[in-house]
Amino acid sequence: MSASKPLIGISTYLERTRFGHWDVEAAVLYRGYLDCVVQAGGNPVMLPPVGAWNAETIAFLDALVIAGGADIDPGTYGAEPDERTGDPNPARDEAEFALVEAALKLDLPLLGVCRGMQVLNVALGGTLHQHVEGHNPAPAVFEHTEITVAEGTALHRILGGRTTVQCHHHQSLDRIADGLRVTAQAPDGTVEAVELEGARFVVGVQSHPEQDIEDLRLFEALVDVARSKAS
Repeated sequence: MSASKPLIGISTYLERTRFGHWDVEAAVLYRGYLDCVVQAGGNPVMLPPVGAWNAETIAFLDALVIAGGADIDPGTYGAEPDERTGDPNPARDEAEFALVEAALKLDLPLLGVCRGMQVLNVALGGTLHQHVEGHNPAPAVFEHTEITVAEGTALHRILGGRTTVQCHHHQSLDRIADGLRVTAQAPDGTVEAVELEGARFVVGVQSHPEQDIEDLRLFEALVDVARSKAS
Protein backbone atom coordinates (compact mmCIF):
# COMPACT_ATOMS: atom_id res chain seq x y z
CA MET A 1 0.00 0.00 0.00
CA SER A 2 1.38 3.36 -0.99
CA ALA A 3 1.37 6.07 1.64
CA SER A 4 0.32 8.54 -1.06
CA LYS A 5 -2.80 6.53 -1.95
CA PRO A 6 -4.69 5.56 1.20
CA LEU A 7 -7.67 3.22 0.86
CA ILE A 8 -10.95 5.04 1.49
CA GLY A 9 -13.94 2.75 2.06
CA ILE A 10 -17.34 4.08 0.95
CA SER A 11 -20.64 2.48 1.90
CA THR A 12 -22.94 1.49 -0.97
CA TYR A 13 -26.54 0.31 -1.30
CA LEU A 14 -28.42 -2.39 -3.18
CA GLU A 15 -30.83 -1.27 -5.91
CA ARG A 16 -32.54 -2.84 -8.90
CA THR A 17 -30.28 -1.70 -11.74
CA ARG A 18 -30.39 -1.96 -15.54
CA PHE A 19 -27.24 -2.14 -17.66
CA GLY A 20 -26.62 -3.88 -20.97
CA HIS A 21 -28.95 -6.87 -21.19
CA TRP A 22 -29.30 -7.10 -17.42
CA ASP A 23 -31.99 -6.00 -14.97
CA VAL A 24 -30.64 -7.15 -11.62
CA GLU A 25 -30.01 -6.10 -8.03
CA ALA A 26 -26.61 -4.43 -7.78
CA ALA A 27 -24.43 -2.54 -5.30
CA VAL A 28 -24.50 1.07 -6.47
CA LEU A 29 -22.98 4.41 -5.54
CA TYR A 30 -23.11 7.88 -7.06
CA ARG A 31 -19.88 8.35 -9.01
CA GLY A 32 -19.16 11.73 -7.41
CA TYR A 33 -17.91 9.99 -4.27
CA LEU A 34 -15.39 7.98 -6.29
CA ASP A 35 -14.17 10.97 -8.28
CA CYS A 36 -13.78 13.13 -5.16
CA VAL A 37 -11.76 10.46 -3.37
CA VAL A 38 -9.50 9.92 -6.40
CA GLN A 39 -8.99 13.64 -7.00
CA ALA A 40 -8.22 14.12 -3.30
CA GLY A 41 -5.43 11.53 -3.52
CA GLY A 42 -7.10 8.36 -2.26
CA ASN A 43 -8.14 5.01 -3.68
CA PRO A 44 -11.89 4.34 -3.25
CA VAL A 45 -13.13 0.95 -2.04
CA MET A 46 -16.87 0.25 -2.37
CA LEU A 47 -18.42 -1.51 0.63
CA PRO A 48 -21.78 -3.21 -0.08
CA PRO A 49 -24.37 -3.91 2.65
CA VAL A 50 -23.76 -7.66 2.59
CA GLY A 51 -21.63 -9.90 4.78
CA ALA A 52 -20.38 -8.95 8.22
CA TRP A 53 -18.60 -5.63 8.71
CA ASN A 54 -16.59 -5.30 11.91
CA ALA A 55 -13.24 -4.02 13.12
CA GLU A 56 -11.45 -7.07 11.73
CA THR A 57 -12.99 -6.92 8.26
CA ILE A 58 -12.36 -3.18 7.70
CA ALA A 59 -8.93 -3.01 9.32
CA PHE A 60 -7.32 -2.84 5.85
CA LEU A 61 -8.94 0.57 5.24
CA ASP A 62 -7.32 3.91 6.01
CA ALA A 63 -10.56 5.89 6.25
CA LEU A 64 -14.30 5.48 5.82
CA VAL A 65 -17.11 7.45 4.16
CA ILE A 66 -20.73 6.70 5.02
CA ALA A 67 -22.60 7.85 1.94
CA GLY A 68 -25.90 9.66 1.61
CA GLY A 69 -29.16 7.97 0.73
CA ALA A 70 -32.60 6.96 1.95
CA ASP A 71 -34.18 7.46 5.38
CA ILE A 72 -33.05 5.44 8.39
CA ASP A 73 -35.67 3.18 9.97
CA PRO A 74 -37.17 5.27 12.84
CA GLY A 75 -37.37 2.10 14.92
CA THR A 76 -33.60 2.19 15.27
CA TYR A 77 -33.94 5.30 17.44
CA GLY A 78 -37.16 4.32 19.17
CA ALA A 79 -39.64 6.32 17.09
CA GLU A 80 -42.79 5.50 15.15
CA PRO A 81 -42.52 6.28 11.43
CA ASP A 82 -43.87 9.59 10.20
CA GLU A 83 -46.11 9.31 7.14
CA ARG A 84 -43.46 11.20 5.16
CA THR A 85 -40.62 8.85 6.12
CA GLY A 86 -39.44 6.50 3.40
CA ASP A 87 -39.64 2.72 3.51
CA PRO A 88 -36.98 1.16 5.74
CA ASN A 89 -33.95 -0.67 4.41
CA PRO A 90 -32.85 -2.84 7.35
CA ALA A 91 -29.89 -4.41 5.55
CA ARG A 92 -28.33 -1.05 4.77
CA ASP A 93 -29.06 0.34 8.25
CA GLU A 94 -27.47 -2.69 9.89
CA ALA A 95 -24.42 -2.62 7.62
CA GLU A 96 -23.74 1.08 8.13
CA PHE A 97 -24.25 0.96 11.89
CA ALA A 98 -21.72 -1.88 11.94
CA LEU A 99 -19.29 0.12 9.80
CA VAL A 100 -19.53 3.12 12.12
CA GLU A 101 -19.05 0.96 15.21
CA ALA A 102 -15.99 -0.69 13.66
CA ALA A 103 -14.49 2.61 12.52
CA LEU A 104 -14.85 4.14 15.98
CA LYS A 105 -13.28 1.06 17.56
CA LEU A 106 -10.30 1.39 15.22
CA ASP A 107 -10.16 5.22 15.47
CA LEU A 108 -10.47 5.20 11.69
CA PRO A 109 -10.96 8.62 10.09
CA LEU A 110 -14.64 8.88 9.18
CA LEU A 111 -16.74 11.24 7.08
CA GLY A 112 -20.53 10.92 7.24
CA VAL A 113 -22.41 12.51 4.33
CA CYS A 114 -26.09 13.50 4.76
CA ARG A 115 -27.65 10.15 5.73
CA GLY A 116 -24.13 9.22 6.87
CA MET A 117 -24.18 11.97 9.50
CA GLN A 118 -27.58 10.76 10.62
CA VAL A 119 -26.28 7.19 10.85
CA LEU A 120 -23.41 8.42 13.03
CA ASN A 121 -25.78 10.25 15.37
CA VAL A 122 -28.23 7.34 15.68
CA ALA A 123 -25.42 4.80 16.11
CA LEU A 124 -24.21 6.78 19.12
CA GLY A 125 -27.68 7.09 20.67
CA GLY A 126 -29.11 10.24 19.08
CA THR A 127 -32.42 10.76 17.28
CA LEU A 128 -33.74 12.45 14.14
CA HIS A 129 -36.41 14.90 13.08
CA GLN A 130 -38.29 12.82 10.51
CA HIS A 131 -39.26 15.82 8.39
CA VAL A 132 -37.97 19.37 7.96
CA GLU A 133 -38.89 21.89 5.29
CA GLY A 134 -36.65 23.97 3.07
CA HIS A 135 -33.69 21.66 2.41
CA ASN A 136 -35.12 19.41 -0.29
CA PRO A 137 -36.57 21.70 -2.99
CA ALA A 138 -37.41 18.99 -5.57
CA PRO A 139 -36.32 15.50 -6.60
CA ALA A 140 -32.65 15.56 -7.67
CA VAL A 141 -32.42 19.32 -6.98
CA PHE A 142 -29.96 20.61 -4.39
CA GLU A 143 -30.58 23.61 -2.15
CA HIS A 144 -27.60 25.97 -1.86
CA THR A 145 -27.39 26.82 1.84
CA GLU A 146 -24.96 29.15 3.58
CA ILE A 147 -23.86 27.62 6.88
CA THR A 148 -22.06 29.05 9.89
CA VAL A 149 -19.19 26.94 11.22
CA ALA A 150 -18.09 27.03 14.85
CA GLU A 151 -14.57 28.26 15.61
CA GLY A 152 -12.01 25.88 17.03
CA THR A 153 -13.35 22.89 15.11
CA ALA A 154 -11.88 20.65 12.43
CA LEU A 155 -14.57 21.84 10.04
CA HIS A 156 -13.65 25.48 10.66
CA ARG A 157 -10.03 24.73 9.82
CA ILE A 158 -11.17 23.04 6.61
CA LEU A 159 -13.99 25.31 5.39
CA GLY A 160 -13.65 28.53 7.36
CA GLY A 161 -16.37 30.32 9.33
CA ARG A 162 -19.01 30.57 6.61
CA THR A 163 -19.47 28.59 3.43
CA THR A 164 -22.17 27.59 0.97
CA VAL A 165 -23.07 23.90 0.74
CA GLN A 166 -25.44 21.79 -1.35
CA CYS A 167 -28.27 20.17 0.61
CA HIS A 168 -30.88 17.58 -0.33
CA HIS A 169 -32.58 16.16 2.74
CA HIS A 170 -35.93 16.15 4.48
CA GLN A 171 -34.68 14.82 7.82
CA SER A 172 -32.18 16.25 10.28
CA LEU A 173 -30.57 15.66 13.66
CA ASP A 174 -32.80 16.08 16.71
CA ARG A 175 -31.25 14.88 19.99
CA ILE A 176 -27.49 14.98 19.57
CA ALA A 177 -25.71 11.83 20.72
CA ASP A 178 -23.33 11.99 23.68
CA GLY A 179 -19.83 12.86 22.51
CA LEU A 180 -20.91 14.65 19.36
CA ARG A 181 -20.49 18.41 19.06
CA VAL A 182 -22.58 20.52 16.71
CA THR A 183 -20.09 22.37 14.52
CA ALA A 184 -22.24 24.05 11.86
CA GLN A 185 -25.82 25.24 11.42
CA ALA A 186 -28.06 26.56 8.66
CA PRO A 187 -29.84 29.91 9.07
CA ASP A 188 -32.99 28.11 10.28
CA GLY A 189 -31.04 26.30 13.00
CA THR A 190 -30.80 22.95 11.23
CA VAL A 191 -27.70 21.05 12.33
CA GLU A 192 -25.36 21.00 9.34
CA ALA A 193 -22.30 19.31 10.85
CA VAL A 194 -21.08 17.42 13.91
CA GLU A 195 -17.73 16.14 15.14
CA LEU A 196 -16.90 13.42 17.64
CA GLU A 197 -14.91 14.89 20.50
CA GLY A 198 -11.62 13.14 21.20
CA ALA A 199 -11.52 11.29 17.87
CA ARG A 200 -8.71 11.71 15.37
CA PHE A 201 -11.17 12.67 12.61
CA VAL A 202 -14.90 11.90 12.80
CA VAL A 203 -16.94 14.52 10.95
CA GLY A 204 -20.54 14.40 9.79
CA VAL A 205 -22.04 16.90 7.33
CA GLN A 206 -25.68 17.18 6.37
CA SER A 207 -24.75 18.50 2.92
CA HIS A 208 -23.38 16.72 -0.16
CA PRO A 209 -19.73 17.64 -0.79
CA GLU A 210 -19.48 14.91 -3.44
CA GLN A 211 -21.62 17.12 -5.70
CA ASP A 212 -18.81 19.62 -6.27
CA ILE A 213 -15.65 18.14 -7.78
CA GLU A 214 -14.17 21.66 -7.79
CA ASP A 215 -14.28 21.85 -3.97
CA LEU A 216 -12.40 18.89 -2.53
CA ARG A 217 -11.59 20.39 0.86
CA LEU A 218 -13.49 17.84 2.96
CA PHE A 219 -12.24 14.85 0.98
CA GLU A 220 -8.68 16.21 0.98
CA ALA A 221 -8.82 16.61 4.75
CA LEU A 222 -10.04 13.02 5.14
CA VAL A 223 -7.33 11.68 2.82
CA ASP A 224 -4.63 13.71 4.58
CA VAL A 225 -5.55 12.17 7.94
CA ALA A 226 -5.81 8.73 6.33
CA ARG A 227 -2.24 9.01 5.01
CA SER A 228 -0.88 8.87 8.54
CA LYS A 229 -2.47 5.42 8.97
CA ALA A 230 -1.45 4.25 5.51
CA SER A 231 2.18 5.13 6.18
